[in-house]
Formats: sequence, C-alpha cells, structure tokens
Amino acid sequence: MGNALSLSTKKPRSLSSDRPRTAGSNSSFRSVSSRSVVTSEAPSVQNKSSFSSWKASSKSFKYKKSNKYAFIPDNFSTLEEVTEALREAGLESSNLILGIDFTKSNEWTGKVSFNNRSLHAIGDTRNPYEKAISIVGKTLAPFDEDNLIPCFGFGDATTHDQEVFSFHSDHSPCQGFEEVLDCYRRVAPNIKLSGPTSYGPVVDAAIDIVEKSGGQYHILVIIADGQVTRSADIREKELSPQEEKTIQSIVNASVHPLSIVLVGVGDGPWEDMKKFDDKIPARKFDNFQFVNFTAIMSKNVTLSEKETAFAVAALMEIPIQYKAATEFGLVGNVTGKAKRIVPRGPPIPYTRRAVSSSREPNNLSTSEEDERNQVCAICLTNKKDMAFNCGHMTCRECGAQVSNCPICRQHISSRIRLYTG
Repeated sequence: MGNALSLSTKKPRSLSSDRPRTAGSNSSFRSVSSRSVVTSEAPSVQNKSSFSSWKASSKSFKYKKSNKYAFIPDNFSTLEEVTEALREAGLESSNLILGIDFTKSNEWTGKVSFNNRSLHAIGDTRNPYEKAISIVGKTLAPFDEDNLIPCFGFGDATTHDQEVFSFHSDHSPCQGFEEVLDCYRRVAPNIKLSGPTSYGPVVDAAIDIVEKSGGQYHILVIIADGQVTRSADIREKELSPQEEKTIQSIVNASVHPLSIVLVGVGDGPWEDMKKFDDKIPARKFDNFQFVNFTAIMSKNVTLSEKETAFAVAALMEIPIQYKAATEFGLVGNVTGKAKRIVPRGPPIPYTRRAVSSSREPNNLSTSEEDERNQVCAICLTNKKDMAFNCGHMTCRECGAQVSNCPICRQHISSRIRLYTG
C-alpha cells in the first residue's frame, strides 16, 4: 500500500471471501509493527439516567492527550482538502462496516422526502436507503482495504433494541457495494419493522469486528431515519434507556480504532441528532459524526456535486480521528474486552405456511389476539393508551413523538390520553 488513496481511482483487490479480517491478516498500516494490549477502559454509565450526574461522574475518566481530541471541528470544505489531510495523517486504507435501521418510524418519515412512502419500500424507484448505500459505496469504498463489508440490520421485530442481524445467514461480509445493494433488496421485503431505536447493538457489533481484525482501523457507517428513542415524559437532563445504551457503546468504541458516521435519511427531525454528540461524556477521542443525507441530496446542484458534498461531510473528521487513534496507540491494539457478538440470521419471509410449520401454535386464542391488538404498533411493547383525531391509537410515549398517524398518515390535530384499569 505504498501510494496514498485517491477517491477517484481504486486499486484492484482480491474479493475472495476466504480472506477474513483476522488478527493474522496483513494490516495496511505500516506504522504499526506489532500488536499490544490497550488497558484503558471506557466509563460505565449503567443505571445513570441523569445526564448531569453521568457527566459529573465521567470527570474521573481522563486520558493523557485526551483534551486535544475531545472535540473535532469540521475543518474542510473541499474533497481535495480532506484527501490531503488523510495523506498527512498516514491513512492509506481502512475497512467499512454498514448498519441499516429497520425501525417502525421508517414507515412515516418519508412523508415529505419520499412521497409518503415507507423509506424501505422496494420498487422501480430507488428508496432513500438504496440511494444512500449507492453513494456511500461510490464515495467511501475506495477507503475499504479488502472490499469485504460486514452488513447488519437492527430495530426490526427480531432484534428490537437488543441485537443485530446479518445480511448473510453465515454472517459473512458482502463483497463490494453491489452485493450490499442486492442483499438489502432481498432482505428488506421480509422485515417486520419494529423498535425502539438504539444504535448500541450495531456499534457493539462493529467493536467486535475491530477486535477480531487485530485492531485494524474501521469506519462504521450507520444509515438511519431518526434519533434514538426518547419518551416524552423523560426530563431534559435525563436519558432514555436507548440513549444510555447508545452513548455507552459510543464511549466504549473510543478505545478502539473505530470511527462512526451516522447518515440520516428521511424527513427527520434531525435537531436532536445534531446535539447528540454533546450528550456524550469523556471519550478517548471524538469518534462520532452525523451527516444529513436528505439535506445534501435536496440541494439544487448536480448529482456529482451532491456526491462530492456528501463525501466531504462523511469524511470530514476521519483524518483527525485516525490521527488520534494512531497517537493513542489504538491502531493494531486489542483490548480483549469487547463483547462477543453473534448476529441473528436475516429475517425469513412471513407466510401462513411458515407459521403453521413453526413451533408456535397454529391458531392464536382470542385472548392472545386481543392482547396483540392492544400493543402499540410503533414500539411493540407498550399498551395503546393514546388516541388520535383519526381514531387510531398508540402508546403515549410513541404518540407524543409523531406528527402524523403511523397507520393512516393523517396529520394529528388532537391527542386523547386513555386510562385503563
């Protein structure tokens, strides 16, 4: 890997799936001659729902040189500037990991940006996820060392906010972004969207991959439609369980050579995601970047200019993040403390025949059916206790966060809290 990377050209690479990213594979980072063990540990935020108390407790978590990379500003305005900075930082290549959001909110966050269709709708017109995957492939694939891309989904009815599923049943990576798109189109129609939203599981899966690679530098790209689940009754300075999990995982990731880029698709709202980085306490380095894909693709410029703008936004912090990871000795290091993640397999199509041949009973009892009908269609956990002007219902936590009914898409002009015994 003697030449610096160029975004316009790509070197031929072996696409053999027999080259797993293991500790024994050749690293492209010549500055690292051997692996050592990182002993630094990220602070735990378990059972700390108060953001202020969490932030105060994190003051004891300090690293030598940490202040230098505690906040990484957006320093570049052109792709050439970013590419030159990557050269100067010594980044010749890295590895990509992709995470896709399959939460229920994807059904209504395309009202403006995708003609009131589900953001995961597969048809003649490419949906926002397909567009984002394609442009991520064009702009970031030249940074992938072996063109093998582990792909995960999260937030569906099989994983909720606890696990991830792999795009392949044997958990093998996709070979290039063309296969990523093919797998996405095959998987998406079989998925039952669910929730709540947490980025914690996919970040944990990425950390596990970094550890297994022997500490090679990776970029995790998460394509998602919205912010982490936060109930309306949570006070301003408190965190939801999903926020706690997401932030803890991002903090944990900062002791690994891993950058996280969150790509936002759909209508948003994105205000809270822009502030999300500020909620994250002490980290070894600022490892999180948010990119508003919808805003960039809505600009009145050519497609080429949009792609360039996206590349600049997505790669903006990578040069300094990689420099930080190198200075802290994270590249090539293994902590030995990452969670062992075993993804689920891709969801199978839901059919009546599949249900009748499963271990579940062939017919639900009336009481079971009634109980299912009382569960909120968004989070699939809480009971329905809020009615809208259109007559449809959700739980009050989810109902407070939507402006259009998730069932009929009608604008919500009134909400009625229901009290049940």
